[in-house]
Amino acid sequence: MPKINTQELVCIVCPIGCKLTVEKAGDEYIVKGNTCKRGIDYAIEELTNPTRMLTSTVKLKDSHYVRLPVHSSAPIPKDLIFKAMEVINTCTVKAPIIIGEPVIKNILNTGVDICSSRTVE
Repeated sequence: MPKINTQELVCIVCPIGCKLTVEKAGDEYIVKGNTCKRGIDYAIEELTNPTRMLTSTVKLKDSHYVRLPVHSSAPIPKDLIFKAMEVINTCTVKAPIIIGEPVIKNILNTGVDICSSRTVE
């Protein structure tokens, strides 16, 4: 008989914030408490491969602003957040820069770019 592990999560996919109970029996996940299928997908992803969007700022030269807001182009693995921040903290960009323009390409070989969140002339 497979061992059953239980974990509780709060779904962050939408504003409802369903309280989820996830049971793992062998390789199967049973999710309870969700009001939509997205809650099931979120719970399984959160337990097997948690990811997060990353927002921060980088140093900015040749502008009256000193920092440029940036964001990841896609979620990155949660366990790489602090390593990604180490890379971001060493980055300096020069104005002008356009919103959405990559300032760091393929951060930590994740396939995800760190992009400008604002246009600076």
